[in-house]
Amino acid sequence: MPDILSTIIRSILLIIGLFIITKLLGKKQLSSLSFFEYIVGITVGDIAGTLAMDPGLSLRDGITSLIVWSFIPFVISLISLRSRAFRRIVEGKSTTFIEHGNIIEKNMRNEKYSLDELLEQLRKKSVFKVADVEFASLDSNGELSVLLKKEKQPLKYEDIIHIKGDDNVPVSLIMDGEIIEENLQKAKVNKEQLLKRIKEQGYEQEEVFYAEIDIKGDISIDLYDENPTSYFPEFDQV
Repeated sequence: MPDILSTIIRSILLIIGLFIITKLLGKKQLSSLSFFEYIVGITVGDIAGTLAMDPGLSLRDGITSLIVWSFIPFVISLISLRSRAFRRIVEGKSTTFIEHGNIIEKNMRNEKYSLDELLEQLRKKSVFKVADVEFASLDSNGELSVLLKKEKQPLKYEDIIHIKGDDNVPVSLIMDGEIIEENLQKAKVNKEQLLKRIKEQGYEQEEVFYAEIDIKGDISIDLYDENPTSYFPEFDQV
């Protein structure tokens, strides 16, 4: 078989294989990549490119390598869906850079993030003054999330009808059915209060997929069975 024909056939087979791998890994791979996923993507692409261009390499061994490199992140993604602790190890967690208009230099140093880089990312989001920022964090995928102070946000419906909005970032209390212990103290809520309120609504902790609390003490929850979101009244202070 001529080399050019062999290269064409191998390339077509590899393109089909990469398409199948991408579909199996899910759409998340197209929108945002964790550090580990980024490395896997580069490696898989390099293996596929080398196999397509070098007819001297064994196609069988190359495909085996592609399957292994694709199977591992697929398994990791399944485990991550079921374990928040494992997800934080693999994907990391968001890091707060700005809070109430103040830059947290320690967190920036830990992430090897310079002030110039922070200001550049803020400008990309049309923010030119740090003091205008209520909250900003570096997400696990490297994106900077920014919440402007209330008076700097675009006009909203509740502003027109004089409804006082909430310009603070909600605190997650339950994720994947597990209580986040470190956030209970931040929200000034103890575990007994949280479980009591859940039971008063007729639910158990195992039924709650996600729960968060806002500055007013109102908690919104989302159940595993996709029931509509419920709201708890403000917690009584102990």
